[in-house]
Amino acid sequence: MLLHEFDSSQTAMFNPTTAHQPVPGMPKVAVSCFSFVTFNRLLEGLNAQPIAQMKTASQLYPIYKATYKGVDVALFLAGVGAPVCVGSLEEIFVMGVETVVLFGTCGVLDRDIRDCSIILPTSALRDEGTSYHYAPPGDEIAVNTRYGQLFADMLDELRISYVSGKCWTTDAMYRETREKVARRKAQGCICVDMECASCAAAAQFRGKGVLQFFYAADNLDAEEWDPRSLSSNAMLEEKDRIALLALEAAVRISNTTK
Repeated sequence: MLLHEFDSSQTAMFNPTTAHQPVPGMPKVAVSCFSFVTFNRLLEGLNAQPIAQMKTASQLYPIYKATYKGVDVALFLAGVGAPVCVGSLEEIFVMGVETVVLFGTCGVLDRDIRDCSIILPTSALRDEGTSYHYAPPGDEIAVNTRYGQLFADMLDELRISYVSGKCWTTDAMYRETREKVARRKAQGCICVDMECASCAAAAQFRGKGVLQFFYAADNLDAEEWDPRSLSSNAMLEEKDRIALLALEAAVRISNTTK
């Protein structure tokens, strides 16, 4: 299998250092999410200012700089899907960011996980392709090895409930069949996403930090798919509070690395 041809070389024919250079004044910690609605609401509350940008053939991704609780933080919207999301990580690391706090929705494989609640992944099943270019072949990869405990301690301190466990990262959201859901549940997965395994592999490969957490959305643990709060316009105030958790985590990470 081609995905088993892992090459550990840090350089390639085309590298992120070719596309970007370090950006003066770029904060060491960034916050990113996948919902453009939540992201824009976050920007409005922080008086964020543009500092750089990334781009693909179809989309521009501005990068902003803001100050929260006296700490400079970068902000950018994450692209959906492992390849574009990891490409953004590669480029923002070149610009000077050392750690990204990345959050977004996931589907739950356990109906008892309430809508919009916090999920902290500890590992991910690699049912996608991008991670195999950043880590040796294997079914599973550890997640949040660097800052997972910091985030868990923060949630405990703030008395915010959460669940932790294994997630299933897949490239194909329209191929989450009943049979696959049942197999992933049997393997211990509590949720499903599209980027977690790949982002963990890329960060570990580059020696950078990525703190990933989810807020629960659609339910796959039912006879029929239940979208719950999957829409970007659902439960906006609750999602605003979740965005503030990401900012708080960024501040604490920044303070531990000074």
